[in-house]
Amino acid sequence: MIEDFRGAIGAVADAAENQPSQLRAAVSAVFRLADRVPADTRIDGLAALTETLRAHRWSAGVAADLALLCGALVESGVPAGPAGVEVMSQLAEYGKLAGVFLHVWQKSGDDAPPHPSEVSEASEERVTPELEQLAPLATTGWWVSHRYGLAAKTMLTDSGVRAALREDPRTLGELIVIASQLRPYIEEYGEIAELLHMAEADRLVVLHRHSARVFRVRFDGVSDNFQLHTLLEDALIGDEGRAVPGRRPLPEWVASATDLQDDPRTSIVEGQWDLVGVDGTWVDREAGPGAVPVVDGERAVVLEPISLPHSWRTGRRHPHLTGWLRVEEELSPEEGAVWWSRAHASGSVVHPMLPAPPPPPAPAPGAPPLPAEPWGVPQAYQHDFVPPPVQDHGAPGHAAQGPAPDAGSPAPEPWGAPSAHGGAPAPVDDVPAHGTRGGTGGHRAGTPAPYDEWEAPATERTAPAPSDPWDAPAPPGGWGAPATESTVSAPPEPWGEPQDFREALAWEDPAAVPPPPPASWEEPQDFREAPAWENPAAVPPPPPASWEEPVVRSARSATAPGGSRPLGAVHMDPLPEGVSDSSGWGPSWKD
Repeated sequence: MIEDFRGAIGAVADAAENQPSQLRAAVSAVFRLADRVPADTRIDGLAALTETLRAHRWSAGVAADLALLCGALVESGVPAGPAGVEVMSQLAEYGKLAGVFLHVWQKSGDDAPPHPSEVSEASEERVTPELEQLAPLATTGWWVSHRYGLAAKTMLTDSGVRAALREDPRTLGELIVIASQLRPYIEEYGEIAELLHMAEADRLVVLHRHSARVFRVRFDGVSDNFQLHTLLEDALIGDEGRAVPGRRPLPEWVASATDLQDDPRTSIVEGQWDLVGVDGTWVDREAGPGAVPVVDGERAVVLEPISLPHSWRTGRRHPHLTGWLRVEEELSPEEGAVWWSRAHASGSVVHPMLPAPPPPPAPAPGAPPLPAEPWGVPQAYQHDFVPPPVQDHGAPGHAAQGPAPDAGSPAPEPWGAPSAHGGAPAPVDDVPAHGTRGGTGGHRAGTPAPYDEWEAPATERTAPAPSDPWDAPAPPGGWGAPATESTVSAPPEPWGEPQDFREALAWEDPAAVPPPPPASWEEPQDFREAPAWENPAAVPPPPPASWEEPVVRSARSATAPGGSRPLGAVHMDPLPEGVSDSSGWGPSWKD
């Protein structure tokens, strides 16, 4: 069987050189025998086919069939090696021609181009007026684009091929452009585009904000940043990782992100970090690691405290690829300090669905500079403020905690309550030394008082106001009675005894009292009736008399099971199609 396989490989080379019409029959013989020979024999056969492929790269039909055969051997478990690199190189050349054909076809009409297997002489004639002598080559490039796509999709599953393209950024960039052009018309190029983006990155510098530690990691088989996030958690968190604080990912999450076969994608991963580029660029989890910005020659990401909780389904976008990530090294404090000096400020980037945080206030003129913020600890987390002790305000039954006020001097306003009698604040130089807030104490002389310590003198009072509302005497007529010229303003109701809002306003302006609410809370009041007392002419017509016949704008807001009206159906427009389906918020490939 081994000799038969080697003979079939030789027949392929001979047919490609001398009898191209017999090539497909020879290729079929290799297909039939490949699964019956050892892996070493297939590796030798692939190496021989690679030389034949290079020799006939510009015989378009021959090269495309040879590329398919090489891809079939790789699918059988043979490393792609030089054959994969050669297939991708030829795709870059023929793909450019296919892109030219597609561009001119779209300029000459609105119809879609023919499938590559259905290209005809009429197709070439359509692009000839624009391309002239280049028309045959461009048409040929479109004709072989599907077969090269099938071969390339297989070759890109090999990590060695992706690594070779990573070392050749120019070819990789050309292939990404070609794939983006052809993917709307040839299905295989959608997956090719994703695999090419996977080839963009295999190393990252990772800065963990909370611990201020910096790592350099390497990975492969990582198709998106959902998978990257899970693998980073597994590699860094806890004693099993690098002792980074956090919650270890569940074993099934890690298995799904690495090598789990037939993954049902039923588990829900809960994210612990925001991924932000060192330059402050938000890193989308739908994208791949190649979307992480490059800073000083390396891709670097900061693991920020999560600003908006989010989760996603487990699973790999390409289940046939094994994913892995390992920490190559932890940077020294000196090297880490260099990276933190390049990083954005802590807390300056949040989830795009949240409003951007306000910029920090500018320091006052002449104010000393703020101390340097320690690594990983946002200034908002440094609780420097120590609340002052609770002071007594002279209420009966409580011992005073400060010197008694001077006889005949007006009592200061209670804490934080503005003076109701006007009067300018006392000059700063006249404020006595700092003492208790309920007595004669004020702020230290010669310095401006803080905003909550201004105490304007009550110039029009004849007696100090009680500082405790619970101990104040009730006004004539009791609490809630309308105020007259001989009574003082009523204090608020005691806590725990709710007062109707109309009664609370009655002593201020009886004319402003709105009508009472509906007699029964079991008979809901439509929101359109609420402003009737303000402008009766603006009241729209009432809702339908029956809750079983609601006014709806789409089938999704129809009555709930049992014929009852959905809660809030009158007050809210129905949700758009698909919004109520939670999977609609996630990526389509994770459904």
